[in-house]
Amino acid sequence: MGVKWELIGKATEFIAEEMGIALKRSAISPNIRERMDHSCAVLDLQGRIVAQAEHIPVHLGSFKIGAENIMRWMEKNRISLDDGDMLILNDPYISGTHLNDVTVIAPVYVDDRLLAYVINKAHNVDVGGPIPGSLNPSAATLHEEGMVIPPVKILKRGILDNEILSIIRENFKDPLTAVGDVNAQMAASRMGINRVVSLFKRFGEGNVLDAWSQAVGHSRELAEKEIGGWPEGVYEAVDYLELDEENIPLKVRVSIGNGRVLADFTGTSSQVRKPLNAVPGVAYSATAFVIRSLIGSDIPTNHGFYETVEFFAPEGSLLNPGKPFAVGGGNVETTQRVADVVLLAMSSALEGSVPAASSGTMMNVMLGGRRSNGDYWAYYETIGGGSGARPSGNGVSGVHSNMTNTLNTPVEIAEMEYPLVFTSNNLRERSGGSGRYRGGDGIVRSFRVTEECSLSVIGERFRTRPWGLEGGTAGEGSRIRIIRDGKIEDMPGKFTTTLMPGDEVVVETPGGGGYGAE
Repeated sequence: MGVKWELIGKATEFIAEEMGIALKRSAISPNIRERMDHSCAVLDLQGRIVAQAEHIPVHLGSFKIGAENIMRWMEKNRISLDDGDMLILNDPYISGTHLNDVTVIAPVYVDDRLLAYVINKAHNVDVGGPIPGSLNPSAATLHEEGMVIPPVKILKRGILDNEILSIIRENFKDPLTAVGDVNAQMAASRMGINRVVSLFKRFGEGNVLDAWSQAVGHSRELAEKEIGGWPEGVYEAVDYLELDEENIPLKVRVSIGNGRVLADFTGTSSQVRKPLNAVPGVAYSATAFVIRSLIGSDIPTNHGFYETVEFFAPEGSLLNPGKPFAVGGGNVETTQRVADVVLLAMSSALEGSVPAASSGTMMNVMLGGRRSNGDYWAYYETIGGGSGARPSGNGVSGVHSNMTNTLNTPVEIAEMEYPLVFTSNNLRERSGGSGRYRGGDGIVRSFRVTEECSLSVIGERFRTRPWGLEGGTAGEGSRIRIIRDGKIEDMPGKFTTTLMPGDEVVVETPGGGGYGAE
């Protein structure tokens, strides 16, 4: 085939990218349409990732675990997907992230032969439950976070199952947005199917399948070669999450050898009755993200790369909880800390190649309430911060880092669609840690509400500041204040409260850690 396998591999990657474009352009919610909180991939017949778009890190690595779980579930339940079927689910213990991430997987048939699958995942802004945005800071179980959708066929041979859609419509608190976003996911799947069918038609079944196999093998060989150049050994680190008044540990032992990496999280906290548990899909995703980031060469991120990264966490631990422990915050906050602790361990293995800690929180802000006409509204966004200083330069200010790759919600869009007036949106000057190179600065983002509504926040790094490296100092921690009737209230990292018209919320996100002694 000469270099044709590379052409087919790149074409498949572009199919995943095009799916993401279709999803973004079709979505209703600003969270998907503006912030691009979604991800897409193409799977082979065994459910292995052959190509994925450069979307959200916390989603992408979880596709490996989620796809394996879905294939296992279908086999166990003797479920097959016919031409025109689409399976929808959000059960984190299968899909691999949290309830807000609705997954759609669809088969690709060519001349009545099942040859592949396309899959996408999108953060639906509200999936039910008591809290706007469905990330409940007080949840102990999934049932206190939102509606659990097991794998069900929302499309059957091309016909929409209106009963399934009506269940979603009646349980997601913003039905218009929910239906619009689910339709956008199905539209992206249709595009992906059509493009993959065209690929098979153009190059032939044997050539495409062989190209995919070679692309996976090529990525594996490149990753093994790169990792094989790293110093073999075992490298340990510990970092902490903030649970009420207690800091709970995440411990890792990273073993490097034979072109492979094993991250063993034995010693990490047990599962907790708060939403900080993380299912293995997102914990693996954070681990794989770090290893992929530290590989210097250009390696297509597919199943071949993922085969070089192994993950272990004991059952019943924070990173391998038992159903139905709540996991909403695990997807957004615990994954950030998994990335931090693996980076810290790798800083001992690859001295001079690992940056200081970035902000370490997605700073999740959820708002919602009833409009004057009775319609429900829900708003969700994550707020960036400073990235850690690098061995060769300062950190970057005001960015999303590590496990989030989303954009911010433009102030103009938020004010147009929700009862909000933004009062500031600027850098938090001098919040990055000092050193030979400074950490990037965090963000100050504040707003005033014009209607009564609920506010929930799940954030981190209020007590445990982003660490510096090689003598650099830690970045400033998080801070949230609410100004009511001229009085200032300092808030904790996780809370729910009611806001009245005129109340102002001021969010200050962490700066990155500094690198090197001054």
